[in-house]
Amino acid sequence: MLRKHHIKQSMSRKGNCLDNGAMESFFGRLKTECYFGKRFETFEQLEKVIHEYIHYYNNERIQVKLKGL
Repeated sequence: MLRKHHIKQSMSRKGNCLDNGAMESFFGRLKTECYFGKRFETFEQLEKVIHEYIHYYNNERIQVKLKGL
């Protein structure tokens, strides 16, 4: 799937937890706000919900760190 979308998978440096902090935060919010406690009948349903959440996160969700921008 990653290759299909030309996404390169990478790993953070050994012993440096700060390398991946932003993504850890995003995926934590994705799980909490998007699908924890929910059931999906098909993979396609889950995929649709994730795509919608990413759009929401990037375009509509208020970013507290950016003072509401």
